[in-house]
Amino acid sequence: MSETEALQKRFEAALMPNYGLPPVALARGEGCRVWDADGKEYLDLFAGIAVSALGHAHPAVVDAVTAQVSKIAHTSNHYLHEPEVALAERLLSLLNTDGRVFFANSGAEANEAAIKLVRRRQGAGRPVVVAANGGFHGRTMGSLAITGKASIREPFGPFGLTSHFVPYGDEAALQAAVTAECAAVFLEPCLGEGGVVPAPEGYLRAAREACDAAGAMLVVDEVQSGIGRTGAWFAYQREGVVPDVLTLAKGLGGGLPIGACVGFGEYGGIFAKGDHGSTFGANPVSCAAALAVLDTIENQDLLANAGTVGKRLAGGMADTSHPLLKGVRGSGLWLAAVLTAESAPRVEAAARQAGFLVNAVQPDAVRLAPPLVLTAAEADEFLAAFPGIMDAAAAAAGHGTA
Repeated sequence: MSETEALQKRFEAALMPNYGLPPVALARGEGCRVWDADGKEYLDLFAGIAVSALGHAHPAVVDAVTAQVSKIAHTSNHYLHEPEVALAERLLSLLNTDGRVFFANSGAEANEAAIKLVRRRQGAGRPVVVAANGGFHGRTMGSLAITGKASIREPFGPFGLTSHFVPYGDEAALQAAVTAECAAVFLEPCLGEGGVVPAPEGYLRAAREACDAAGAMLVVDEVQSGIGRTGAWFAYQREGVVPDVLTLAKGLGGGLPIGACVGFGEYGGIFAKGDHGSTFGANPVSCAAALAVLDTIENQDLLANAGTVGKRLAGGMADTSHPLLKGVRGSGLWLAAVLTAESAPRVEAAARQAGFLVNAVQPDAVRLAPPLVLTAAEADEFLAAFPGIMDAAAAAAGHGTA
C-alpha cells in the first residue's frame, strides 16, 4: 500500500464524506510545485482554489508568519493589534475609499457579514436579494441562500432570505429584478465556480445604475477574482464602477485563512457595536501573511506577471487544435478550458497523471488558477503537455482524437 493509499484509508475512516475521497495526498510545496505523500511532483495550476497567490512556502509569507507567531498568535476581538489595523489601511488604500473593513476567516463569512450589513441598512421592508444563476457565494446558510446553484442550495432550504436569481450577464433581466423590494444585488465580476465566465462589458455598470435607481445596494463578491487574480488588484476596477460593499478572501492570505468585508464610504459605518463579530477574525498571523502577500505582489509586479503569463497560457491553449477543446475564457491567471463534451473530470485526471493539477470546475470546463508567481517557462511546460492531456482524456471517453 502506498503512502497516499494509507492516508486515503485513514481519511475515509475519520472524516465526514462530504468531499468524497481526494485523489492526491499533498505533503509539501515550493513555489508552483507540490509533491504528494509518495514523492510524485506536480506543477500546481490550481493553487488551492486560487488561494496560494505566492505559491507554496514563499519566503515572504514564511518569514511574516514565523515572526508574528513568535510574538502573539491570537488576541480575539476584545483587543486590537497592529497587523489588523495596517491590513485594513492597506486595503482601503488599494480600493481608494474611506470606508471600513470587517475581517472574517473565509469568503463565506465575508459574504455573511455583507448580508447582515445589507439587512442592517435596508431593514425588513426590502426583503429581496438579487443574485445570478451560476453564482457562488459560499455554503453557510446565508451565503448559500444567494448561491445560484440549485443542486447545492435546495436541499438546505428554506432560508431566511428571499432570493431572486437572474441569468448572469442579462442586463434586462437584472434591471427588471431590482425593484423597490430589492435590498441588494450580489454579483461576481466573473463567475468562479460557475466555470470562469466573465461578465459582458458594461454588466457591472448596468447593475450599479439599477441599484442606484431603486435604492438597492451593490455588493461585489471578489472572493476568487480579487488580489491580482485577473491582472488587476480587483476585477471590478476595470469596469469603472464603485460597489457599496466588497467581499474578499482566498488569495488575500496566501494560504492562511482570512476574509474581508469592506463597506465603501458611508456603508463602512452601518454596523453598531455588537452587531457582528468573529473570534478568529483578524487573526494576527493571518493578517501578517496578508500584508506579506500584498507587499510581494506590489514589489515583484505580479499584477503584470499575471497579465503577461495569463495571456501566454490562454493563447497557447486556444491555439491547440483538438476536437475536445471548444475555447478558452477568463483573464489573467484565472482561465477555463471550455470543452465540447462533459469530459472535464477526465481532463483533470489526465493532467494529474501527467504531473499537473487543474480543476474540473464544471462538467465541460477545466479551471486553471495558478499562483501569481507562475513563470512563462512553467506555463510553457503545461502547454507542451496539453495536447497529450487532451488526447488521453478523449481516449478515456472513447472519443479518440479525430
